[in-house]
Amino acid sequence: MEWILGFVAIALLVVGLVGQAFEMRKIRKSTYKDDELASANIFMNKKNLKWYALLGVGIVLWYAAERM
Repeated sequence: MEWILGFVAIALLVVGLVGQAFEMRKIRKSTYKDDELASANIFMNKKNLKWYALLGVGIVLWYAAERM
């Protein structure tokens, strides 16, 4: 059972990281021009909250799988 939980946790982490990367790229492209640097506030955009939640669930599941 713990290896299934660990696998699900790792899958959630990978999906969360890749999804957040694409979301941040989309935010940066829509907000800034190509020659501008993005500000640090791009991490606090509300569109990233779903990815942060997914990463949090993955970390909690991974921790739970290690403790079983």
